[in-house]
Amino acid sequence: MPVSVRLDKETEALLEKAARITHKPKSRLMQESIKDYCSRIVISEGVSPYELAKDLIGKEGGGSGDLAVRGEEILRERLSKTPHDRR
Repeated sequence: MPVSVRLDKETEALLEKAARITHKPKSRLMQESIKDYCSRIVISEGVSPYELAKDLIGKEGGGSGDLAVRGEEILRERLSKTPHDRR
């Protein structure tokens, strides 16, 4: 179904740059972007914040139980590591 969309200059420039980088037509990028964005909205409707983030909870820290007490210290330790070491 044909749809007409007006974009501001900043969004249009971003779309054109992404099209050049991905070697995809702008229309294809718009279709994929809209589908992805709308799917996330529909899927997350009625889902609790915990459900949205549960795959992220518990990934770091290993359940040491002292995050509330040593939070700043733990964060500084993790940020001082290289991205490879953080895995």
